[in-house]
Parts: sequence; C-alpha cells; structure tokens
Amino acid sequence: MGRFVSARWEPDPAALGPRRARVGGHYRPFIPDPLQGLPVVLPGAVAADVADAERAMLELQSQGSGAGNAHRLEPLARLLLRAEAVASSQIEGLHVSPRRLALAEFGVASAGSDTAHDVVGNIRALSDALALGATGAPITIDALCAIHATLMAGTRAEAIGGLLRRTQNWIGGYSPLDASFVPPPPDNVPALLEDLCAYANGSEHSPLVQAAVVHAWFETIHPFADGNGRAGRALLHVILRRRGLCKQFVPPLSLVLATRSDDYVRGLTGLRLACPPTDPAFTEALASWLEFIAQCTRLACTQLANYEAAISALVESWRARVLATCGPLRADAATWVLLTALPAAPLVTTQSAVTLTGRSERAVEAGLAHLLRAGVVKQVGGRVRYRLYEAVGVFDLVARPPNRPVPGRPRR
Repeated sequence: MGRFVSARWEPDPAALGPRRARVGGHYRPFIPDPLQGLPVVLPGAVAADVADAERAMLELQSQGSGAGNAHRLEPLARLLLRAEAVASSQIEGLHVSPRRLALAEFGVASAGSDTAHDVVGNIRALSDALALGATGAPITIDALCAIHATLMAGTRAEAIGGLLRRTQNWIGGYSPLDASFVPPPPDNVPALLEDLCAYANGSEHSPLVQAAVVHAWFETIHPFADGNGRAGRALLHVILRRRGLCKQFVPPLSLVLATRSDDYVRGLTGLRLACPPTDPAFTEALASWLEFIAQCTRLACTQLANYEAAISALVESWRARVLATCGPLRADAATWVLLTALPAAPLVTTQSAVTLTGRSERAVEAGLAHLLRAGVVKQVGGRVRYRLYEAVGVFDLVARPPNRPVPGRPRR
C-alpha cells in the first residue's frame, strides 16, 4: 500500500533563506504502491469518458493516415510538437515566446536566454520520447535517463542530466520539513522505476489509463533532481504513441494542462494516499484523475483540429498574397514549395530552405524574394547569404490557449 515513512533532515547552518531553511527535524516522504497489479475500477461515466477520449485520438490519427496526407500534415505535426514542448515548459514556470525559442533553436546567440535553451531541450526530449514510442522498444530506466539527458543538455543543469537523484528532493518550501510534497527517499527510486517500466511495457489497462497512471506515478517518484515534470509529460506521450493512439501527431495535452494547472496538481496530489489501492478513497481519487486526463485529452484533440484549420487558412492567405503581388507563377516554382513548408520551419535562411525544399540555391533565393515582396516572410537578422527570414503569422499559432474547457460527462 502507499505509505508515508519517517526520515530525519539534518540542520544546515549554511542554507540560504529564513531560519526555517536551516533547522533540522523529521519529515515524511511518500512511497507509492507498486503499479504492477494495480486495480483500476472506474464508474461507468468515467470509463465512457476515457473511451470517448481514446476514440477522438484514433479518429484524428486516421484522418492523417490517408494517401497523400503525409506532406500536407507534416507542418501540423511539427507545430504540435513545438506547442506541446512550449506548454509543458510553461507549467514548470519556464516562459519564453515562440519567436525567441525559434531564434535560440536556430543558434542566434543574442536571442538565447537560459530559459530558451531549457525549452529547446524540451523539444528535443519530446522528439526522442516519440521516437522511443514509435519503435515499440521496451521502456527501461536507461531509456528514461536518456530522455532526461536530452532535456538537460545545453542548460545550466546539464551535469545532472540522465542521473537518478542520490539525495532527497521535495516540492515547495525551503526543506522537506515545510514542503508541500516529499517524494520517496533516493534508495527507493531504482526499484520504483523498475516497477513503473514493467507496468509501462504491458497492456493490462487501456492506453489512456496506462499513460495517465504512469505519468502520475513518475511525478510521485520524482526520480531526477530537476526536470521531472517535463520528463514525465514526455513519458506520457511515449505510452500514447507506443499503444497506437498518436502515431501521426502529438495531441497538445500540456497546452490544456497549462490552463488547468491547479486541477492538474490537485489530481496528482489526490493519489498520494496512505491506504491500500482497494480503499474507496483511493478508487475515487484514481477515477477523478482519469476523468480529468480524459477531459483534457478530448480538448487537446479539439485544439489539434483547430491548429490544422489555422495552418490551412494561413497558407491560403499567403498564397493569395503571392498571387496578388507577383502574379501567376509556375506550378512547380520553389515559391509554392517554400510556402507550404514554412509552417514547419517558420525561421529559414537560404541554406536551410535549400535543405528543407530540396531545390537549388538559385531557385530558393528567387522564391524567398517573392515571399518577401508579398509580405509572407520578413527579414529578422543575418547578412547577405545568411539572412534569416521569419514566416509572418506562424508564431501566433503556437501555444494559443484552448477556447473553452470540455465539460465532464454527467454522472448517472
């Protein structure tokens, strides 16, 4: 059963902060139940919510799997990846504008703040997580550590990347004595992660239930010294892709969770009960958590559809601008290839556009000149051969909040 244990925190006269940061005393870290064999008993309404959310994801994926859709939907997939990583970072208080983030990704030093590099790491970690899910390879502690190492690469915390913590951590407060939550002691972490991976590699429960439960347990274990929230949300996507619910796109779940952060934290906290998993209190807490994740998933699917419509409308508006400004162009002109590729790469140089489109440098330069003249792109930096161009309007689509929350299914 989940349980609190007693531990001793030694006083530290050199600790920064008020007096309570320097005193010692006893605290109570929480050790969760094993995941393998966890009973999941859901009320009919919650089970229906979960089924609806999984169905919504499958329907969206099926729309992107038709012949000829891959090229059309690639910009959407890349935009969703960026939106998910940005929102997941925002939940942890890492706020950076989409434009500043893209400049940091592009290696523009003047735009690269520590926060931007943190979010760049999150994009790369999420990409690695999705790749792991796509292979169907077993989820292991080493795989989780590799994702975390990517997350931390290039940041101030790079030295701890991929390393399980060896000290006690906590959430909130100056020490474990006044923390809002204290995860398990470090000696318990390897065994708890082994259990988590064994459950994550199975199929005992439906995909969304499994993903939600794995994420909640990962956040409770808090296996790393930093970056647990972002790594845990990446792990959620590993499960969803591994189980076939998001083969084409990343549903922007973190974008939704960021708008309901209090409910998100409340749901995670509610599962940290010192009782057997068969206790009615735990059963109710687990049902509430799964209902919440199902609602957020449904809203994320709606947001995904909104993104697709917004991209299509933006590209069509660009096309109209080019025609109005430059007149008819050849159907195979590099201008049109660039125009459809820009949502996936809103910052380009001539050289990166050559790689992106497969066209010659001369053709790309002519295409960029057309787009610049039509106001589809604008120059934002660089000199001559290495001028940097920004696609107008793309960054406004990233991290756009959902229109409204999805109501829960009425209880019967």
